[in-house]
Amino acid sequence: MKNTKDLKFEVLESNRKRILFLIGIVCVVALLVALVVRNTLAKYRTAQSMPLINGTVNYTPYDFKMVAMYQENESGEYESIDVMPSSGYAINEENSYCEIDGEKDVNVILRTVDGNHTFANLQRGTKCYLYFDVRASIKDTLLTYYPTVLTRSDFSTPVTNTTTRTVYSATDDDGTTYYFAGAPTDNWVYFAGFYWRIIRINGDGSVRLIYQGTSANTTGTGTQIGTSAFNSSYNDNMYVGYMYTTSGSVHGLGISSTIKGVLDTWYSNNLSNYTSYIDTNAGFCGDRTPYSGTGTGATETYYDAYNRLATNKTPTFSCSNSSDLYTTSSSSKGNKALSYPIGLMTADEVAYAGGVYGTDNSSYYLYTSQNYWTMSPFVFSSGWATVFNVNSSGSLYSSTVWMTPAVRPVINLRSDIELTGTGTSDDPFRVVA
Repeated sequence: MKNTKDLKFEVLESNRKRILFLIGIVCVVALLVALVVRNTLAKYRTAQSMPLINGTVNYTPYDFKMVAMYQENESGEYESIDVMPSSGYAINEENSYCEIDGEKDVNVILRTVDGNHTFANLQRGTKCYLYFDVRASIKDTLLTYYPTVLTRSDFSTPVTNTTTRTVYSATDDDGTTYYFAGAPTDNWVYFAGFYWRIIRINGDGSVRLIYQGTSANTTGTGTQIGTSAFNSSYNDNMYVGYMYTTSGSVHGLGISSTIKGVLDTWYSNNLSNYTSYIDTNAGFCGDRTPYSGTGTGATETYYDAYNRLATNKTPTFSCSNSSDLYTTSSSSKGNKALSYPIGLMTADEVAYAGGVYGTDNSSYYLYTSQNYWTMSPFVFSSGWATVFNVNSSGSLYSSTVWMTPAVRPVINLRSDIELTGTGTSDDPFRVVA
């Protein structure tokens, strides 16, 4: 029989085990809670990304208490939206703002750059109100500078008059195009470290430029990147092509011309860092449609451009054969044969600008006192392939493809970029970075 002391000891021992068991349960629960809290906090401390139009902004989920967004509608009023708008809209920097603890945060930067909505200097707990405006296209911006819009029907005489604040309208494959003719003083652009002249606003809203030099010179060798043969061989119709093939196809694309190699190298060396501003869809037309002859081998062939410009004086902005509309692989039209979105102007564009076949003109903006190539085939005759050029007198003329006139690159700026400036040589249009 156990005595009283033994019974007391057993009761105390039992109570101590019970207490230790309860303490153990509490510790396990506390540990589980700590792990849950830690994982939750870790989730909210991990930087995540908010997708924008192009690119991202890094943030942590607790950085923003709220982002309210409003988008301009067709009536010019703002409507609440749930998804940040894509291209075609820009942050209204005057109306947009952020608050922290009920006070406006003057250090926050909210703006749209190159189509990307950019946010900087945001703090934890920021509450932002973002207003997005319809972004004016480059076409709309430029046309505000040129209130006079004219049309032309006679292309048999040169255009020599000063045409400042004036553009002419016509039609291309994408709609209405607005082009410069005569001697405008306000179609200058400074882009990528070079001066350019605007040839026209294309029907798709992009803007076509021709190289003018590293300074705002209007004549001389400074208006070109060098000289080159169009093709080193000349005894076959295929050599009138900016690209061609030996298979006898009129519109072949298998081999690059000599001059295409020159332009591609120049683009790679000088414009490869500016691709976000350069349009890849507008293309360059080297229409090789025969007017007479087959356009193959050594068959005498007169090309459509010869008939239009040397005979009838009826230029066109349309490219009659899409196989000869040179575009890059990302283009939605054309032959998608270019490595880089660079080319030459057409003889038709020279005619619209005020040049005439066989007639001198030293008083329009394309006159440089130098011979330089276009992209348009002329004729193949007597074993010689020839292509249109602009000669040193400003006339539309032609050269055999192995000769070495100057090279003046042509590019197209995207329709959705922004410009500043007034277009003069002293204050050229500049792309807003």
